[in-house]
Amino acid sequence: SGDGTHLTSGSDDGTVKLWDSNSGQELKSLEGHEGRVQSVAFSPDGTTLAAGCGNGKIYFLDPTAGEIKSSLTGHSDWVWSVSWAPDGKRLASGSSDKTVRIWDAATGKELSQLRAHSDEVNAVAWSPCGRWLASGGDDKMVYVYDAETAEVTSSLRGHEYPVNSVRW
Repeated sequence: SGDGTHLTSGSDDGTVKLWDSNSGQELKSLEGHEGRVQSVAFSPDGTTLAAGCGNGKIYFLDPTAGEIKSSLTGHSDWVWSVSWAPDGKRLASGSSDKTVRIWDAATGKELSQLRAHSDEVNAVAWSPCGRWLASGGDDKMVYVYDAETAEVTSSLRGHEYPVNSVRW
């Protein structure tokens, strides 16, 4: 969570767990996802959890109530990574369908579909200012996009194996 009091985890058992960071106690087990949970991320204000799943869906969860608020559909394969924009207004996702998608977090509308990768997208991350988005994939590439125009601004080559993580 944004204040550091809670930790969340997603599992192949299809659950999202919410933990007390200080005591280590499990506070909630959120269920109802169709498939494995590959990636979880708290919204910047801590009021929503995003969970990217093996069924290609992204679920928005209420960590307080322990319930699914809504889901996003658009990916046709596993969602490996989800990342909130710093302002909490957009969510980015990376998938086995070789796309990065940017979503309006309030409406669930897909804003952009970025198709630079030639293989699965394993990781997405926003820059601290929210203008740029980075992705890494099985094609051994890192791409940087202008999130406003959906244009690739940098293509970074150099890894010999798939890129599994990107962070600013």
